Amino acid sequence: MSILIIEAFYGGSHKQLVDLLQEELENCVVYTLPAKKWHWRARTSALYFSQNIPISEHYRILFASSVLNLTELIALRPDLGKLKKILYFHENQLVYPVKKCQERDFQYGYNQILSCLVADVVVFNSVFNMQSFLTSIGRFMKLIPDHRPKDLESIIRPKCQVIYFPIRFPDVSRFMPKHKMAHLQKMLSLRGDSSAASSMALPLPPEQGSSENMLDNVESQSGPCDAAQPENLGSSLMKESYLKMRDSLDNSSSHPGEKKQNPNDISSGADDQQRPLHIVWPHRWEHDKDPESFFKVLMHLKDLGLDFHVSVLGETFTDVPDIFSESKKALGSSVLHWGYLTSKDDYFHVLCLADVVISTAKHEFFGVAMLEAVYCGCYPLCPKDLVYPEIFPAEYLYSTPEQLSKRLQNFCKRPDIIRKHLYKEAPGSEFMTQWDP
Repeated sequence: MSILIIEAFYGGSHKQLVDLLQEELENCVVYTLPAKKWHWRARTSALYFSQNIPISEHYRILFASSVLNLTELIALRPDLGKLKKILYFHENQLVYPVKKCQERDFQYGYNQILSCLVADVVVFNSVFNMQSFLTSIGRFMKLIPDHRPKDLESIIRPKCQVIYFPIRFPDVSRFMPKHKMAHLQKMLSLRGDSSAASSMALPLPPEQGSSENMLDNVESQSGPCDAAQPENLGSSLMKESYLKMRDSLDNSSSHPGEKKQNPNDISSGADDQQRPLHIVWPHRWEHDKDPESFFKVLMHLKDLGLDFHVSVLGETFTDVPDIFSESKKALGSSVLHWGYLTSKDDYFHVLCLADVVISTAKHEFFGVAMLEAVYCGCYPLCPKDLVYPEIFPAEYLYSTPEQLSKRLQNFCKRPDIIRKHLYKEAPGSEFMTQWDP
């Protein structure tokens, strides 16, 4: 139990990371709270954990996401303050979009700043996440009417590292339609073997390559993540993202998806040109993912008389925007799947059968769902903003809803072109590298 992992919002990508770390790391203990009522978790989870995590002399490292108010926890539990404290940012509240500016609660961002001050290491899942947080601190603190603290960015920045989120995939070969097998083979070739199951992490950003290991002062231990290195993708970066996360630790609400049609029936007996384009939107059903823009584009395609199918996946929480029920009715028979798929097999099956994956997000600090879809052979279309230019080549980015609509119009007319497409790596950089547990 030398590693203490705390997750105040155990759902989505937060859950994925905790589960992966728990599976791969020895001598760790995990304490979590369900992924409900995020605002209350951010406000009150520190007190809960302070009362429910037993005192132990065996803890050496504390790993927590930034939902937890680490400052409060350390104040309530001075014994935990002696540990090496690693704070992981899936998202940051300084630039998280809100419907109205006055709705932004100062306390959430302030808590994250305080947590950074007491942490020993601060890890972000992308350069965009890190830079948007650090460069917003000064402006954010000006909201304080007087007696403002100073130089917080310069205090926090030296603690910061970027480690891209590690993603683990199941064996999707049994779900892949024939026209996607070349894509699957390309993905598997990155491993240097023919195994169908794989795990993936983006490489560390170039500016992080010379950074000192976040736990240089902690003794190294070997792990089970050695793998054959690919010749064409920068072998030294192959598993660095996951290994650095692993070594850092070693060493120191939803409803079932509604299935409208069977996509297997649709894909069988129809060639690539005849079968309608299958669009998938696999995001949380919340305003920051901008479902309004997505459905507006789809309704325009429908008004033009273009044929397509759509699967709208992703988790739902307490408040579901009205646009979802309205759009489901308006899209009618174009809908293949509607709602969250509790089975991962079902989820990856839909991704494998889809042609294009869309993001209309107003906020994205990494984008696990988009990368999962790309791995399953979907052609990505993402905003030319947020984290996306950091991850995706320019070919897959759009600047306006009109550009997105135009791209989809062309794809609807010639879906066979998309089905023959092999994902292109970003020029001069490695898009996806894999680690082998």
